[in-house]
Amino acid sequence: METRDSGLLIFRGATLGEQKEATSSGELFQNNTLRPILKLQNELLISIFKSYIAQHKNSFYDLGPAKKSDFIDNALQRDIALKNVCKGLVMGMFTLQEYAEYERNASVLNKRMMGLITERLKSQLQLLEK
Repeated sequence: METRDSGLLIFRGATLGEQKEATSSGELFQNNTLRPILKLQNELLISIFKSYIAQHKNSFYDLGPAKKSDFIDNALQRDIALKNVCKGLVMGMFTLQEYAEYERNASVLNKRMMGLITERLKSQLQLLEK
């Protein structure tokens, strides 16, 4: 599995975010793993959410910016299938070591992961337009 893991790390690119001595393990995982994966998978994430919008009769497009933000929040909190697809999009890019760390801290890291996904979608509302 060494070639898969090293290939993934090269493909994903550099760590994103500042790293300080007092950085928590969750924050390190976020900056070393989650952020680079989400940057790499951004176009696919946007496409997945556009499909979700279409499945919900495009009601998203009739909303104002604040309501669109609420729509994203509600979709990622309440729709378990969408949440699982988004988590799978990220987890499929983990190395074996990263997955082992994820398993140890799944609850905390899931919150970080979903928070990053939510903010990424909200900050790119213009890409979610028709």
